[in-house]
Amino acid sequence: MEDTRKDSNVENVVIIGSGPAGYTAAIYAARANLQPLLVTGFNSGGIPGGQLMTTTFVENYPGFPDGVLGPELMDLMKVQAERWGTNLYESDVVSIDTEVRPFELKTLDGTIKANSIIIATGASANRLGVKNEDKFWSKGISACAICDGATPQFRNEELAVIGGGDSACEEAAYLTKYGSKVHLLVRSNKLRASAAMVDRVKANAKIEIHWNTKVEKANGNDWLEKIETINVQDGKGEINVKGLFYAIGHTPNTKFLENKIDLDKKGYIACKSGRPETSIEGIFAAGDVVDSEWRQGVTAAGTGCMAALATERWLSERNLSKTVVREIAEPEKRLNSSDFNEEEVNEETFDLNSEWQKGSYALRKLYHESKKPLLVIFSSPSCGPCHVLKPQLKRVIKELEGEVQGIEIDIDKDQEIAKQAGIVGTPTVQLFKEKLLKKQWQGVKQRSEFKQAIKNIL
Repeated sequence: MEDTRKDSNVENVVIIGSGPAGYTAAIYAARANLQPLLVTGFNSGGIPGGQLMTTTFVENYPGFPDGVLGPELMDLMKVQAERWGTNLYESDVVSIDTEVRPFELKTLDGTIKANSIIIATGASANRLGVKNEDKFWSKGISACAICDGATPQFRNEELAVIGGGDSACEEAAYLTKYGSKVHLLVRSNKLRASAAMVDRVKANAKIEIHWNTKVEKANGNDWLEKIETINVQDGKGEINVKGLFYAIGHTPNTKFLENKIDLDKKGYIACKSGRPETSIEGIFAAGDVVDSEWRQGVTAAGTGCMAALATERWLSERNLSKTVVREIAEPEKRLNSSDFNEEEVNEETFDLNSEWQKGSYALRKLYHESKKPLLVIFSSPSCGPCHVLKPQLKRVIKELEGEVQGIEIDIDKDQEIAKQAGIVGTPTVQLFKEKLLKKQWQGVKQRSEFKQAIKNIL
């Protein structure tokens, strides 16, 4: 595309957030030839891709009659946005200066100027604050059953989920794949989930519902072993569990706004009903950051569409639309694929010099035979953060031009290896050189952090 903007240092529109609202806004803005810049987010407010990156099958998103994995749906939205001309910027927005025009957005990596902004930063899962929560965080306590449920320590053990909505019921049902029993701890006397989800939970013999129950304390040694509870009728009690998962609501990701935009009493961005305009002209909002009631992927996508259309109209009315001219009317179709082999290798397909391979056979062979540093990622198919991190690791490997080799281990298939490696959640990345573990990371980290650690041992 040829850029015909008068000032190429000023973006037409910057979209903050990469969930259904952000990507939908990007698709509409890109198709309007505005060439939007989308700041994906990184650490602030959760992972790129939003909350659907931490769910399993989405069965109520139109167009997928058999359901679709949340991370897969977000991958498709991302590819679609990029195909039409969206530029992705992997960083967090720290603050916005709303008193200057163009607006100035300060990020972790520099400053961006924009004529308009769409805020689609969503909301983050809440913590509960029980006693010893910090001690056992990632050592039995988690806010993402979908990310961490396949961890070896949870296999065939009793687990617990706190909450009474759709997320809690979904996570309880999901965990029955791994745990021997799941305790669903509901702080009231009824479930707030949809009727279909309630029926699914009540029909599952491996789920026991505890009504009017709160968790006061977590206990154990190096790993969670039991929780202390209090019940309105029965008083205090204990439940032996190896895993405790939170599904207790969300807080809107608006802290970076520093009260420069009007918020409601709950901290959500205040917009008129059914409208994307905020209190600042030229700044629009969409998705869960404005929605404390519905919080669905499809409603977020709908408001993302509205925000993009309103932004396009606003820019055009003020003669600020600096559009691009497409050399080809319809961009080439893109496949959501990787340059790397994603199939698990065996004795016949193993390649000692390959940059990226998958499976336990590759790990064993490279561990003993390779002279290069090994970057091993322990992942799970339904782990949203894994979907975010894998492309980053592959970019690191490409940029280092063969000086390091990557291996992916699916902890669902290779449970024993994950257990031997002490994996307590996904994604976990381990860096080896000459059979020695040099560094370990858990969760999504910046690409530069992995790259520097590898360079330090080359």
